[in-house]
Amino acid sequence: MSTARDDRRPTDDQEPGRTASPRPELDGLGERARTRVADALGNTLGPTALRGLSHPLRVQILDLLNTHGPLTASRLAERVGESSGSTSYHLRQLARHGFVREVEGKGTARERWWETVPGGFSVAPDAADDAGTRMAKDVVNAELERARQEKIWAVLRAFNESSEQDPEWVHATTLSTINVWATPEQLASLVAAVRAVLEEQTAPLRLQQDVPGARPVQIHFNAFPVIGTDGARH
Repeated sequence: MSTARDDRRPTDDQEPGRTASPRPELDGLGERARTRVADALGNTLGPTALRGLSHPLRVQILDLLNTHGPLTASRLAERVGESSGSTSYHLRQLARHGFVREVEGKGTARERWWETVPGGFSVAPDAADDAGTRMAKDVVNAELERARQEKIWAVLRAFNESSEQDPEWVHATTLSTINVWATPEQLASLVAAVRAVLEEQTAPLRLQQDVPGARPVQIHFNAFPVIGTDGARH
């Protein structure tokens, strides 16, 4: 299992703490699809990068930049209820570990604009993780999931209160669950295939901030074994 973000993938010289892993589940895909999915999933965060991200406010800042595009420390501060000095500090720490970067040719020395580094990363459990690494991964995964759930509840509330104002968006939005039985190999193959389709379909939709009628949209995809109430897998 891994928690993946497909918004950024730093190059190796930006952060030596990342380690790439082979992905046999992609073998059944065509070469182009395999390359797209592997690039989107990116590298598993190593200990150094993980420590650089494992702060609730940093995960929140990263999520806001991924969702809304480039922002300044002041604008981020308004959204998270912190001082601009605090968001500026955490932006510098994220930049140090290759998660964000300054937007070239925009802003001033007093007001810098920041964006995420394109690509993806995953936070995957490892049997060799020590207690500190497991705790850091728990922080990152919990904050990422909290941010996703907040967006889902927000859109449900908004549609419930004013569905007549956004009928096109109500019709276009979906929250769905599918239950199946599968082996680990079958699940891995399914995930890879779905990721390939998502990469193909979402590629033309990126960087559409200036397209009339376009709004930030998130697509969530989860696939996991169901754990019984007694803590055991069915």
